[in-house]
Amino acid sequence: MSHNPIRPWRSIERRKSRQIMVGNVPVGGDAPISVQTMTNTVTTDVKATIEQVQRAAEAGADIVRVSVPDEASSKALKEIVRESPVPIVADIHFHYKRGIESAEAGAACLRINPGNIGSPERVREVIAAARDHGCSMRIGVNGGSLEKHLLEKYGEPCPEAMVESALDHIRILEDNDFHEFKISVKASDVFLSSAAYMGLAEATDKPIHLGITEAGGLTSGTIKSAIGLGQLLWMGIGDTVRVSLSADPVEEVKVGYEILKSLGLRHRGVNIISCPSCARQGFDVIKTVETLEERLEHIKTPMSLSIIGCVVNGPGEALMTDVGFTGGGAGSGMVYLAGKASHKMSNEQMIDHIVEEVEKKAAQIEADEAAKAQAAE
Repeated sequence: MSHNPIRPWRSIERRKSRQIMVGNVPVGGDAPISVQTMTNTVTTDVKATIEQVQRAAEAGADIVRVSVPDEASSKALKEIVRESPVPIVADIHFHYKRGIESAEAGAACLRINPGNIGSPERVREVIAAARDHGCSMRIGVNGGSLEKHLLEKYGEPCPEAMVESALDHIRILEDNDFHEFKISVKASDVFLSSAAYMGLAEATDKPIHLGITEAGGLTSGTIKSAIGLGQLLWMGIGDTVRVSLSADPVEEVKVGYEILKSLGLRHRGVNIISCPSCARQGFDVIKTVETLEERLEHIKTPMSLSIIGCVVNGPGEALMTDVGFTGGGAGSGMVYLAGKASHKMSNEQMIDHIVEEVEKKAAQIEADEAAKAQAAE
């Protein structure tokens, strides 16, 4: 994000990194921070895997990773890649042939640990396949699977050990004149992962894939990821993110986008600003917000909506949103459009009316952007 002279406290100066391509998605440099997830279907169940990829893409995933543990999976990958609306990353562990097969099947990127692929010759074969088929790579360092010699050297997984592992793996690829890669240093511990990423960001200009690995279930994993990824992103570190949750991959995408949206780093869909509700509320805020989140999922245009239960903070919040509703009395509230009080609406009709107003505003924003683009041609 560029420097904001009006509100400098909102500025995020992104770390300068070189840019690579994952299929048609740029990662690093000044490219938008991309959101990733990973399928949890059996890869050989092609129909189920494609359906999950498509759902993730519809939710906003820019890139989707698919596990390739065996030859049958790498064969299935070809059809998955063909049907996918977004670039597919092949997740490879241990067997170098899976990497070669995945590159041949059209994977946009190979996620590997060069150190667990085998001999230098095998690593060279995977690199050659990636180069021949236009694949990029991700080096994935994990605090739970560090090399034995590093554990002996440092005594336990620590930021220094993870960074050293990452730099060793970088050297393997660069020694083979391969530079189209990004790198991650993930751990389930927020402190360890954050410190490792900060060390990595200082040690290299390679694009960084952010994640808190094995973060947990939907609630606990979301909180850990928001803390760990949020502080790193605020510091300008990170070029692509994956929120690792024991949950539906679509939820990973939603959380990833919400983290980026909260920092002003990505904008997609309706950003709902709502109060927690209290005895002053003029309508059921919690139920209303839950319903609106579902009813407005189809809106992809970036815009804001405030849903506030009473007039204490409602008008102030509405000043800064595209559409707003503030609870009043006698079963009705005030609708705000473009920050200004517009008209009253009954609580019974409010949800349908807000959806209509949001859809109209989204259409207006899209039409204005299309007109600007046409005028610039």
